Amino acid sequence: MEGTSGAKGRGLTMSTNKTPVGEVRPSQLLWTYGPGALIDLPNLSVVTLGIDQWEKDRCQPITEPRLLAAVRKVLGSQVENLRMPPFQKSELADPWSAEAYMGVPVRPFPRWMRCVKCGLLSPFDVKLFEIKEDRYRPERTRFVHKGCTGSKGTLAAKDADAVPARFLLACRNGHLDDFPWRYFVHRGNSPCMESLYFYEDGASLQTENLWVKCKCGASRSMAHAFGQAGKENLPSCRGRHPHLDHFDDECDEEARAVLLGSTNSWFPITLSALAIPQAKDPLGQLIEDGWGFFHDLESESAVAVAVKMLKRGGTLPGIDKYPASEIWAAIETHRNSNGQDTVGEDDIKAPEWEVLTQANPPTDYPHFMSKKVGTPAGFERQIGKVLLLERLREVNALLGFTRVEAPEESSDPSERPQRANLARRAPDWVPANQVHGEGIFIQFDEAAIQAWEGRAGVRQADRMLEGGHRGWRNSRRLDPDEGYPGIRYAMLHTLSHLLIRELALECGYNAASIRERIYAGVSGTNPQAGILIYTAAADSDGTLGGLVDLGKPENLGRLLRQALHRSKVCSSDPLCSEHDPAKDRSLHAAACHACSLVAETSCERSNRYLDRSLLVQTLDRGDAAFFADL
Repeated sequence: MEGTSGAKGRGLTMSTNKTPVGEVRPSQLLWTYGPGALIDLPNLSVVTLGIDQWEKDRCQPITEPRLLAAVRKVLGSQVENLRMPPFQKSELADPWSAEAYMGVPVRPFPRWMRCVKCGLLSPFDVKLFEIKEDRYRPERTRFVHKGCTGSKGTLAAKDADAVPARFLLACRNGHLDDFPWRYFVHRGNSPCMESLYFYEDGASLQTENLWVKCKCGASRSMAHAFGQAGKENLPSCRGRHPHLDHFDDECDEEARAVLLGSTNSWFPITLSALAIPQAKDPLGQLIEDGWGFFHDLESESAVAVAVKMLKRGGTLPGIDKYPASEIWAAIETHRNSNGQDTVGEDDIKAPEWEVLTQANPPTDYPHFMSKKVGTPAGFERQIGKVLLLERLREVNALLGFTRVEAPEESSDPSERPQRANLARRAPDWVPANQVHGEGIFIQFDEAAIQAWEGRAGVRQADRMLEGGHRGWRNSRRLDPDEGYPGIRYAMLHTLSHLLIRELALECGYNAASIRERIYAGVSGTNPQAGILIYTAAADSDGTLGGLVDLGKPENLGRLLRQALHRSKVCSSDPLCSEHDPAKDRSLHAAACHACSLVAETSCERSNRYLDRSLLVQTLDRGDAAFFADL
């Protein structure tokens, strides 16, 4: 499986015999196909193995001290660094070379395969199916049923393709297992070891038309594996982690039937941070970012050699602009200060807020270039500052994953339940990636925000949203007093979604390539009220300049008015505007796909805590609008 033209790939290599089976995009190993996730290839289904089986030496480190500190808070102080997955060139000419074996290790899963001709259902490791590899076209690697004679056994013996059986078991504790075919068809444990067959009996592919049959005569419809029937007909969870070759001692969660390729089989738990200036000057920031290359240098001549290597590899862009003498002096300064300029705290957003709201924000750092512009006309009372980020870098780290249900919201990542581990033991590194882009930062007037929060209508909306939050968490056996972000967050979050939808129509970027970062903290002496909308693409698509241009006052004002005007009436009204989250235990009020929701990759809260009545007057409410005077 390859990315688009020009995108670098991460090879997928079968762990048992080093057989290449395909490629995925770099970012997919964090967001879609990370450790424990199933990759549904054209002819195979494989599971990505734990990071303790990856080739660590081939994984390039990424420097981001603030994110590393946050990861250590969740996973432990033994985490030494963040690393990118191993790289393999897409244009590799010789599939038999040593470089062809580089990649992320995977293993076929589920074990059970089905012959497309005769319907035979069997694990691939009992030798009824044989793997056929194609090193020149890895995506064509497949299993075959040798000597298949057809569904009636009357055809000439011929190899037939075998495909993965598309039913699995999963539970909320992150376990994943093969579907218990023999247990299911025999309605419990049975000594019968006759051959199993899978067939369709009907015009549609609904579960009641899919059957599994044993040669002994027992048969059963797959409809009995789902819903209430599934609870009664499936065995308890065995606590299996196929990516770790490990079984937990016990599991008290209910095992559920899931389909191969379903989105609820793997949800990543990630942390991200923006690379903000941590030193007092651009050269000092470069030294900080590349300290892993400079810490053991002992002379100015060694610096000159190191700079040439860095320039040749493009590892630290901009370092070659400075003479070796200045670089050596900066190294000595950093070494003597023992790196005290490094932000070592585990808080992610507070340092970003401080940099973004400075009176004179940094203008030309290696990964951070900003430009202050005027406030859009007509929004002076609500908006205090607009900052165009012409260059920024975001670093993402993978902490673990969940299955069946998405990660629960919590103010503290360490409190998120049901997190499955990336390795058998406590990891000393975690997978990460970095993306470059551009963005628009909008800081709101704190006095206007506080005056708005004091309105009776806003307090009523706050109680309604918090009621939905408490009911939602109670239904999931979570502490209802934790995790509510507040009415300020809901208002800023909704405005961010409306702007993302509006910007995507004009800036030229794919809507899924635009992301948000909401600053709404009220604890401490420096309350936050701002949104950052930015691109986060892994290639040049993230730095085309189209988003920054729309942040200029004349453009941003027009887009804000358009977004607010569109949100007054939704095509799903009056149902959308009258929605009460406290009644159905949901996490949004006046918001739906027609007016406020965006792609899951764009939202930092999975489309939760949204209410457009906090911005403008809707059909149902008009006393809580922040932009009521527009």
